[in-house]
Amino acid sequence: MSPAAFFDSVGGQGMSEAVVKLTDVWKIFGERAEEAMSAVKSEGIGKPEVLARFQCVVGVQSASFEVSKGEIFCIMGLSGSGKSTLVRHINRLIEPTAGTIEILGKDVSSISDNELRRIRAQQIGMVFQHMALMPHRSVRDNVAYPLEIRKISKSKRWAVSDHALGLVDLTGYEDRLPKELSGGMQQRVGIARALASDPEILLMDEPFSALDPLIRLQLQDQFKALVAQLQKTTLFITHDLDEAIRIGHRIAIMKDGLIVQIGTPEDIVMNPADDYVREFVQGISKLKLVKAHSIMESLESYQEPLDGAPRADHGADLDQLIDIAVRTDHPVVITDGGADVGIVTKPTLLRGIQGGKDD
Repeated sequence: MSPAAFFDSVGGQGMSEAVVKLTDVWKIFGERAEEAMSAVKSEGIGKPEVLARFQCVVGVQSASFEVSKGEIFCIMGLSGSGKSTLVRHINRLIEPTAGTIEILGKDVSSISDNELRRIRAQQIGMVFQHMALMPHRSVRDNVAYPLEIRKISKSKRWAVSDHALGLVDLTGYEDRLPKELSGGMQQRVGIARALASDPEILLMDEPFSALDPLIRLQLQDQFKALVAQLQKTTLFITHDLDEAIRIGHRIAIMKDGLIVQIGTPEDIVMNPADDYVREFVQGISKLKLVKAHSIMESLESYQEPLDGAPRADHGADLDQLIDIAVRTDHPVVITDGGADVGIVTKPTLLRGIQGGKDD
């Protein structure tokens, strides 16, 4: 039985097309926030002037993006960049000063308090760095707690809890207390608790940042596979670009409350928008990230005969292309669906390894 079918069978929410859409969202903190927002709109003043004139702090500036069904959308930046502030707008833990936020096709700023509570309880799951598991409750009861609040019967919520724990490889630990688990296992309990209501959307705020590196890598891989299996739309907050690249389908990089670039990991590494992003990506290995289609040249650009040239799929990464290139004096011909679509020469391959570097 599929996870969605299981949740449906015990009273959970069915899977439906989910989307998160933010349009020109601003958050200004301070007593004169509305006044400051008016000045931003009418005069175009920036963050320093907002602070100087109105004693207000701009937390988020003109944030706009959409997240598709089943996508892991990573929001990353240094401490104070506004990433956690931004994600807390999704379920209105923070109210925007301006702009619109649509969840599952609904503008959450215009819905009633009862509807907001329903969406929080049933359609949005949250996982934080510190899980705040209830120490006196068993693992099963911790995971089942969101369903208990919704007055779901004990037998159903325990069935859902046990299934969610199975999804995160914690079968057999249902009756343990949180203190009997390692840090990584406690984080998995938190993920299971977020999944218990079968939410359409997961909000993850640096959930793995306090863990040891090896456990963190294991949880990243497990989480990415789990999201792919369950098709959960995920907004994942991190300050670690390696983590964002490892699990994200797309990445938004923030600085001073502003999104400075949105793109796939490959886009961001190969085409950083500015010096700030370039500094982030300069230490990232491109070997497994950059694909042949991103660096190939047209067939017409190469004038020599291609008889005997090796071939590689357009999705081959740099590491695979290097293995091919070292065995031949020819360029590598790139194919798509059996058709030749481009070539990668050794100079092109070296430039691809450098990535995002100014000429």
